[in-house]
Amino acid sequence: MAWAQRSRSRIFYIVVLLSGALVCVTTSPAFASKNTANAGYILHIQMTPAICALDPNQKKQRKCLEGYSLTIASLIPDTLDNNCVTDSSANLPPLQAKVVARVIPDEAYRVQLWRTIGGCTQMTASQYFRTIINYAQNLKIPTALTDTSSNNVQKTALEGQFFALNKGLPERGVVFSCQKEGKVAYLTHVSICYKNNGQFKACPTTMVSNCPNNMVVQGTY
Repeated sequence: MAWAQRSRSRIFYIVVLLSGALVCVTTSPAFASKNTANAGYILHIQMTPAICALDPNQKKQRKCLEGYSLTIASLIPDTLDNNCVTDSSANLPPLQAKVVARVIPDEAYRVQLWRTIGGCTQMTASQYFRTIINYAQNLKIPTALTDTSSNNVQKTALEGQFFALNKGLPERGVVFSCQKEGKVAYLTHVSICYKNNGQFKACPTTMVSNCPNNMVVQGTY
């Protein structure tokens, strides 16, 4: 499935800034030293329409104003240090910056993401964002997640669609996160786990879905 930018773009966004700190929206893996070799990475995916509807603080961001359906937030190492801050350059070549902007709409967020995570990636900023783009381009997304209409979906059915579309994705390779509004559970995040070579793998046992079997995917707007 191609990832092209448009008013209803299929794009990712997964880590949120909360009280000035970069916080993973799913259950965080155990922290480890910066010197520990990464066992793999976790790609977090944000269901942008749901986030924009549920969080008034984000409604003025570009991802909400331009009607993105999915946005990329980050690629998080399995072995994440308590302090992953880096002062290395977040600058990207002009062409790469343009490509990354299609999947991470807000430049300020992209820079802050690198400043906060970069120290634990064992990559340069250019390598890090190139890896995100590669993972995003190769991941096939069920159409229910990019529909213009809101849909009630079953968690098990959605998992099955991910498995059918993405060869080699193991049973625990995808984890869903939901937020309740009244009695309704909205799907807000999808997390996919990878080996260092880019192949899928099972997610850490610390990552557990909090979604009921019946949940709502907010439509684009």
